[in-house]
Parts: sequence; C-alpha cells; structure tokens
Amino acid sequence: MLRHLGCATRSVHSLRRAASLTRSATGNRPRALTAAAGTSRRTYPRRGLGRTIFLSMATGGSEEPPSSSGRKRHSNRLIHEKSSYLLQHAHNPVDWYPWGPEAFAKAKKEHKPIFLSVGYSTCHWCHVMERESFENEEIGKIMNENFVCIKVDREERPDVDKVYMAFVQATTGGGGWPMSVWLTPDLKPFAGGTYFAPEDGSHQPGFKTVLKNLADQWKRDRNGIIERSNKILTALQKGVAMSSGREGVPPSCPQVMETCFQQLTNSYDDEYGGFRESPKFPSPVNFNFLFRLWALNKTSAKGARALEMALHTLKMMAHGGIHDHIGQGFHRYSTDRHWHVPHFEKMLYDQGQLAVSYTEAYQTSGDKFFADIARDILLYVSRDLSDESGGFYSAEDADSHPSANSVAKKEGAFCVWTEQEIRELLPDPVSDATQTITMADVFAYYYGMKRNGNVEPAQDPHGELKNKNVLILRYSPQLTAVKFGLELENVKDILSTCRNRLAEARKRRPCPHLDSKMVASWNGLMISGFARAGAVLGEKTYILRATKAATFLKEHMFDSNTGRLLRSCYRGSEGVVEQGASPISGFLDDYAFVIRSLMDLYEASFEEQWLEWAVKLQEKQDELFWDAKEFGYFTDDANDASVLLRLKEDQDGAEPSGNAVAASNLVRLANFTNRPDWTIRSKQIVTTFEKLLKGIPMALPEMVIGLMTQHHPLKQVVIRGELEAPDTQELIQCINAHFVPNKILLLADGNSESFLYKTLPFLSTLELKDGKATAYICQNFSCSLPVTKAAELKTLLIK
Repeated sequence: MLRHLGCATRSVHSLRRAASLTRSATGNRPRALTAAAGTSRRTYPRRGLGRTIFLSMATGGSEEPPSSSGRKRHSNRLIHEKSSYLLQHAHNPVDWYPWGPEAFAKAKKEHKPIFLSVGYSTCHWCHVMERESFENEEIGKIMNENFVCIKVDREERPDVDKVYMAFVQATTGGGGWPMSVWLTPDLKPFAGGTYFAPEDGSHQPGFKTVLKNLADQWKRDRNGIIERSNKILTALQKGVAMSSGREGVPPSCPQVMETCFQQLTNSYDDEYGGFRESPKFPSPVNFNFLFRLWALNKTSAKGARALEMALHTLKMMAHGGIHDHIGQGFHRYSTDRHWHVPHFEKMLYDQGQLAVSYTEAYQTSGDKFFADIARDILLYVSRDLSDESGGFYSAEDADSHPSANSVAKKEGAFCVWTEQEIRELLPDPVSDATQTITMADVFAYYYGMKRNGNVEPAQDPHGELKNKNVLILRYSPQLTAVKFGLELENVKDILSTCRNRLAEARKRRPCPHLDSKMVASWNGLMISGFARAGAVLGEKTYILRATKAATFLKEHMFDSNTGRLLRSCYRGSEGVVEQGASPISGFLDDYAFVIRSLMDLYEASFEEQWLEWAVKLQEKQDELFWDAKEFGYFTDDANDASVLLRLKEDQDGAEPSGNAVAASNLVRLANFTNRPDWTIRSKQIVTTFEKLLKGIPMALPEMVIGLMTQHHPLKQVVIRGELEAPDTQELIQCINAHFVPNKILLLADGNSESFLYKTLPFLSTLELKDGKATAYICQNFSCSLPVTKAAELKTLLIK
C-alpha cells in the first residue's frame, strides 16, 4: 500500500524523452537494475509508490532472514553530520560516507562502485529499509566489502536527489524514497530502484541478492557497465536538453487556462473532492489556480465550478483524517479516496501552502470555517514546528513508539485511538440528553469511531492500525445534536472538551521524531502562510511571527558578503543555530520561495526592508541560475562538479516548481520596482515550458498562474496615508477582505527618501484627498481617481 511508502511518486514530464532514449541505450524495456549483459535475467514486477517498477536482474536464491543488531554497536562517518536523517544511520554497521570528495576518492582508488541511498528523516519506508537491511550485520558486510556507501538527505541536497531520481524515473517509470542507486566511481548511474526488502520474495529479488549480483557483475564486466552508464548519462543529458528547449512563441493564455481547467475537472472527485481516486494529496497549487480562475470568471458557470471544486476539496480535507483533529495541522496525504487514513508525517511545506489555501478559501467564500482551519494550521506550526530563534522546523515523523516501553515504532501510533481509550478518557455522563449517554458516545459518533477500529484491513497491510481509529468527521454537529437530543451549542462544547482532553492524553505518549533542520525554501512557504493569513484575518501576531522568521533567515541563512542564501541550518544540542561542516548554498527553490514570501510580508507589514531584500535576492537568483541560452532557471548553480546534470524542474508537485513561482515573482517585482526587464524574463520562462503548458498544464498549474499574471496586468493598489491611522487601516482591511489576485498593495506614506518612492517616482504625485487616507488603483501607467471610502474602493477592486 502507498500509505506505507511514505513518499510521493514524482513524474518528471521533461524526462519522458530521456526515458525513451535511456531505454534505447540500455535495452528495449525500462529497468530498475541494468547491470551486465550475459546473465540470466527475469523481470520482477514490484508495487511501489502507486505504480509497477520493473527490476531486471540476475536471479538469486533465497537466504535466511537477517538478524537485527543493536543500533549503537557501530559508528560511522555520519556521526559528524548535522542532518537528522544522516544521524539516524550513524550507528549502522554500514560504513556510510556523506556525499563528498572523500567518498568519491575512495571509490576511484579502490575501483569500487558506489551505492547511493537517498531519503529523509520522516520517510516511513526509509526507516523500514534501515531496520531490515542497513542494521543487518550480514548485509552491512556485503555492502562494505563491495561498494562505497553514501547517504544523502534529499532535503539538504535536492540537486543530487533530482539527478538520480531522473535516472530512476527514466529507467523504471517511477520513483520515490528511499531511493537506491548504484554508480560508477565517476558518479554515473547504472542501476537503481527505491525500497528493497532484505530477502527474495515471490515476485521480487531481495536487497541482499541485488547487492551480490551487482557486485559480481561489476567484477566480471566492469568496462561494459561503465560503457552503458556513459550511454545512459548521455541519453539523459540529451533528453533534458531537448525538453527544455524554447520554441520562441508564448502560449495562448485563454487556451492554457481552459485546458488546465478541463484536465482538473476530468480528474475531479465530485463526492469527496480531490483530483484522483487514491491516494489523495493536498495539491495546494491546484487551489491556487482554481481560485484565480474564479476571480477572472465570477459570473460564469466555469468560475462557479472552479470555486466549488476548490472549496469542496478543502472542506472534505478538513473533515478527513488527513487533518489532525486533536493536534492540528495536516498530515502528508490520504491513502484512500475519502481523505480518511493518512500517511501520518507532517511536513512544513504542506502547512505553509495550506495556510494560504484556507485563507484564500475564506476570502472567496466568506465562510468562517476556512478561517478557523487556517488558524488551526498556524497554531500547530507555532507550537510544534517553531524554533525559539524564529525559524521553522522541517517535519514530524509518521512513526513513533506506541508506548514508553515499546521496542518498535509504528506508523500513526501518536495519533490513533482505540474505542476503549476513548471510553476511559471521556466517561462523563451528558445530563441533558434524551437518552443515557456519555461524552464518549457523542465523540465516537461524531468522529466515526468503531469498537474494532475504523481502518479497513486493505489500508493496513502490516497491521499497524488494527483495532485503531483515525478520527474523521462523519456527522455534522447538527445531526449529532439530533441523534442524542441535545442543543447544538451543547454538542459543540462537548466536542471541544473532548478534543482538549485527548490532546492532554496525547502529551503523555512518546512523541514522533522531530526533524529540526530548517530549510530556506520551506521557511519561505511558511512565512507566506503567516503573512497572508495575518493580513486577511487581521491577526497582527501572525504578521509578527512572519517577520521574526524573515529576520531569522537574514541572520542565519544568508551570507551578506556574497549575497547568497544558504539551504539549511540546524538546531544544535545547546539550542544554538548551527550550520553543517560544509554549509550548503541555496538552490532555485530557496530563492524563489523566499522572494515570494518577502513580497507577501511587505504587503502585510509594509516594512520596505523586505522588498529591498527581495530585489537583491532576485538579482542574485538571476546571476546564479538563469539559462541565458534556452531561458528558464536551473535548479542549481553549477558550482558543484559532482552534480552531473543541470535540470529545470517542470512539474508542480508537493511544492511548486521554482520556475513557476519565479514567473509570478518577476511580474510582481517589476511592478514594485519599475523593472520591465523582469516582466520580459517572466515571459521567457513561460515560453521555455510552452509544450507542457499546451499539452498537460495541470502538471504545473503554478506556471499557468504565471502566464495569467502576464496576460492580466497587475493593479498597483496604492494607499496614501499613515500606516497606523484608523482611516488607512480601514482601506487596507477593505483590500485584504476581498480576493483580488492580480494586484500588489503599496503604502505611500509620504517619505520621499524611502525605497518605494525611489523606485516608483509616480508615488510622489499621489496626494491625500481632503486630508484623509486615500486609495489609488494604478495600471498601465495611469491611476484611477482617488477614493477615501472603503465602499468606493471595493467597487474599484472587484469590477
């Protein structure tokens, strides 16, 4: 089941051509393991990450089950690392190296192939493969004798991850984590897959067999393997080059919008929301597009349908088990159509994006329910993912110990409940009901709890959730009140009391592992979440939290001497923020997401320092990542020779692609700074991805938004007045109350020496009307007549 894989499959459309080229270089069919010719092969289908991955390899016999060793009998080089994921493997019997020259030199000196394992600290199946294989003495010995073994945290090194994931996807048709790839000493891949069980199964070879066969093939046909790996890499390079070439013709915005809308509509689940049957992912980029499509088509059936799909999905998610009803926030994804049984890890990037989605849902609908869910997310992040210095932590694990005395962790143990536990925690009788009931009866009915658990066996193949209940809202408070003969307000009070009591009970459980790594791009997403929600909901504490995080980034994840962002930092043992031994420079996503967040923070706080920093970061992003020949941004800066391919991400997945975000950023920044060259650059990005936008725009809806931003010119909404003055605040609140995506908001406070007055000289011509705070809407170098009343401003905004 996908739930137990804990990691989403990525399909990189730009590598489809590379996949066919690679298959030509290695044979006629995709292979997860393409080692040496001249051996007897079988093809084993293996279910992984929602699709079949084929392992083509030499056959081998079965072995005795491995015996697990004590975790701390060994120590390896990873003990000196800062990454939680690498430290989790620091006591394996495997002689792990971090990615770097020491490992590469050893492989070349000893003429050994490299085994590369990529994952992250909250990945369920990464934990499983560690327990089953990497802690196994016998397997560790095989690995150490035949390979140079390297561990990579994909969240630290997305550039390395993307290169070898491209290979795995191109040669197998799927991918995910843990990712297992075998490389030549020159770092060229020749075999790969994802999770491997330790022993042979009925339809697939075990990890031990894979290792032995590849080691044997390397010894017998090293030159042949190297030759084929060179062909594979050449095919990938050609595929990347061909997929990222530009046609020079910008795509038609109305046509792309319509195609994207139809593709989302065709995949939409009318009953439960979401855009596939199962598994179901939050996919905030879809909501971003649908809300903006609605804003441009409010009076049409298309607009109504777009809004309905977004709001219904968000409501069903909030009702479902993917939403943590006791501890707040959202889990990674749902394994079923109903949003019921989640993969239980919680990722910062989901919280940041969903905080924005629920805030926009509130703006577009006026339904307080969505505002409450946005607050719920921000409460979780403030409490559980916040560093006292201001940064945000990366994730909470899906797995935890069921009790203080348990040896093995189980997925979801921290979050699920037996009916008996609920009966013991909520025994209080409900006095004014028409029947003899307890609070447990009301709670169990409302959240769909069952005596033998509410998780179907098919969703729990390993039995980790047997007799457990995942809370999911089955009935409304109104129906619950009717069921038990209670007043509606009484039901709401009972449910609130029950949730608080369960939250206290959960505090006594062993907590899941917290990955205290702080990633620049994800912090950017979360800053946007706090800033946007703070502006719309009128919560200054949220804006202050976003400001604290932005200050943290500037102090701890930015090198003022070089003007470069750093990818990550860590919470040290003494509570001090630390960098790794070799600080990792930021990647495209880090710049794009942080730049967007700084503009969002300016529009919430009106502190111009954030706009100034955004401009400097955009200039550095252009310098480091821009492809002057074929346009678009590379994901990395080409300074690391060990990264064999420079890729351009062309799909919005769990996070939007850096190019897609940059396409919108550039237009916004151009309007903040009077830089038409950035508008041109935005159009060049979209042109680079023209084929995909015309064919499968639902693969990158955030890029479609970038195209929409170019096609529908932004409005510069300028408020002339003093920030804290009541009449100024009234106008700002009017703007934030309405969903107007094609605008930027500026405050002109009369300070002619400020950053904005220098970049936008026309601001000096805008005056107060009758001595009151005044709003102007400017577009295409002309401004509307000034207005001082919120009602007049509303009319200008929404027309």
